[in-house]
Amino acid sequence: MSVTTTYTVSGMTCGHCAGSVTEELTAVDGVTGVDVKLDSGAVTVTSTRELTRDEVRAAITEAGYELVG
Repeated sequence: MSVTTTYTVSGMTCGHCAGSVTEELTAVDGVTGVDVKLDSGAVTVTSTRELTRDEVRAAITEAGYELVG
């Protein structure tokens, strides 16, 4: 089973930002893919299980950014 969810992240402005968010989210158990769109702040996460919003928020916060909403 594959679950894909898109979140909005604020504060990302460059490739390094996207790389940091991708690295932290990829470290979350079950995450198999991360796609970051800098222009909109959209971060699409694909995983083998349903992720909690708290898990996603913690990873994004660890990268130095903020989950919107």
